[in-house]
Amino acid sequence: MYDLSTRKRALALVAQGRSLNSVSRETGISRAAIRSWQDRLEPLPRMAPPDPGPPADERAYAYLLGLYLGDGCISGHPRGTGYYLRIACADSWPGLIDACETAMRAISPTGRTYRVQAQGYVSVVSYSRHWPYLFPQHGPGKKHERPIALDPWQQVIVEAHPWEFIRGLIHSDGCRITNWTTRIVGGERKRYEYPRYFFTNRSADIVRLFTNALDQVGVGWKQANAFNISIARKASVALMDAHVGPKY
Repeated sequence: MYDLSTRKRALALVAQGRSLNSVSRETGISRAAIRSWQDRLEPLPRMAPPDPGPPADERAYAYLLGLYLGDGCISGHPRGTGYYLRIACADSWPGLIDACETAMRAISPTGRTYRVQAQGYVSVVSYSRHWPYLFPQHGPGKKHERPIALDPWQQVIVEAHPWEFIRGLIHSDGCRITNWTTRIVGGERKRYEYPRYFFTNRSADIVRLFTNALDQVGVGWKQANAFNISIARKASVALMDAHVGPKY
């Protein structure tokens, strides 16, 4: 039998994000006993982790932010001890999956990531208590149904590394395609091909972040419709090819 203070001390260690194994080793209390106390005692408040501050690798963060705004989400651990950052990457682009994992590992406070295979895509995942600090756009509901804005420190990073941010957004919700048309030249109909980039997102705020970054680097764009941005001018496509390129 353990007194109430002993039980609360063990649960407080768990609330700090410690595993049941480590708490059991430190206190000498079995994991089963600690787990049963979690159900019987009134829940203790979780200790908020300290704000880690802006990430040191700003280039990796700008790219990962673009991926997150397109295909990422943050979900809490069922016991409230931390958060999972997940970014979905299509199986068709193995290089993109590698790039995503490299960037996530560079930013993750734990330095650890793993992959979860699903039908047609891979989720690149990392666990930490700090993800909501690093991606304050996290919140309930779909991104296009709530306001999305960058915090001042994020804006500084995006403005310092706009191409990495653009690359992340294109890799998540964009593509490079080849269009074609025909013209009559010298009495003959000839086919001409030309490359074009598209970016599609249902959030007007995320689209605006994308076009603001394009404006910063001198890429011309047109709004094809409410959700689609087209980049077709030859000089602008050349810039995109030099800094972004097709998915791989």
